[in-house]
Amino acid sequence: MARIHVCSLSKVPETVRSTGARTLVTLINRGTPVRRPSEIPPDRHLMVAVSDIVAHEEGHILPSDAHVAQLLAFVRQWDRADPMLIHCWAGVSRSTAAAFIAACALNPHRAETDIAEAIRRDSPTATPNARLVAVADAMLGREGRMAAAVERIGRGDECHEGVPFALELR
Repeated sequence: MARIHVCSLSKVPETVRSTGARTLVTLINRGTPVRRPSEIPPDRHLMVAVSDIVAHEEGHILPSDAHVAQLLAFVRQWDRADPMLIHCWAGVSRSTAAAFIAACALNPHRAETDIAEAIRRDSPTATPNARLVAVADAMLGREGRMAAAVERIGRGDECHEGVPFALELR
């Protein structure tokens, strides 16, 4: 069964080693240095420069249709032979939203609430970025169900770094 792992930037090297991930998605502020582990081929690493915000803020990059389209195109190319790792700075918001989006896109018949509840069950700190989720919800034609599912699980526990987790794809 294919898995998507989620962690913070600081845990990327150890998570790649421990999970065997060979595909990597990075969602991080523009200019943040990110070192791609040698186990990840360059063509299997997507870097999305986006801020962790839900409304326009001066000097930041608001998640947009273009960012979500990039993510969707990349995850749809994933062969699922090896795990995928998705990370952001803290492993709390952008990465959890991207994992939720990927799971919804790759499992079009799986209930959004089932995916969101699996995320909450495995990570008490997960707080998927509502803007990324809303954009993906519209692009995937989920008619507000993705946004509602994320709203239903609510905000995760306060933390400096999220609890890593794995999301099973069905």
